[in-house]
Amino acid sequence: MRKLFAFNMISIDGFFEGPDRDVNWHNVDEEFNEFAIEQTSAVGALLFGRVTYQLMESYWPTADALKNDPVIAGLMNSLPKIVFSKTLEKAEWNNTRIVKDNIQEEILNLKKQPGKDLAVFGSADLLSTLVRMDLVDEHRVIVNPVLLGQGNPLFKSTEDRVNLRLLKSRTFQSGNILLYYEPIR
Repeated sequence: MRKLFAFNMISIDGFFEGPDRDVNWHNVDEEFNEFAIEQTSAVGALLFGRVTYQLMESYWPTADALKNDPVIAGLMNSLPKIVFSKTLEKAEWNNTRIVKDNIQEEILNLKKQPGKDLAVFGSADLLSTLVRMDLVDEHRVIVNPVLLGQGNPLFKSTEDRVNLRLLKSRTFQSGNILLYYEPIR
């Protein structure tokens, strides 16, 4: 059975985006890029909410992305993508389909299929829904050495406490720390 993991970068004070969706504070270097290639290569499908999907769609298929980050761009453009949205009418990015309802049923069916793991990148609203439905098997969070003071919190509408178990951690030379957690069920 495939697992569903969520991957996000956050500030020490818990924001995954600064004001106006600013992410220029992401601490990204060659070591991070190697990790990103390794992680994305192990993914069977990407799951997005509408906002993150539209942000990703506006970058990864472009000539700039293909020139500046050809390996990740190739992976992002070729992987199957599922957008969970009640409002998005069409998806132009290749290998993308839209799911408008029955999120839980869709995820459970995806998990039963053979193949590589499923990943949610960004998508805080979708992630909060998936956490409430107890569908996330692992959280991968990179804590960046920065305090933003304001922005968009990663876990903004989790209603009940979710206890997590640390599986492992990794420290990057940049000062980023990657934490792998699983829910205690």
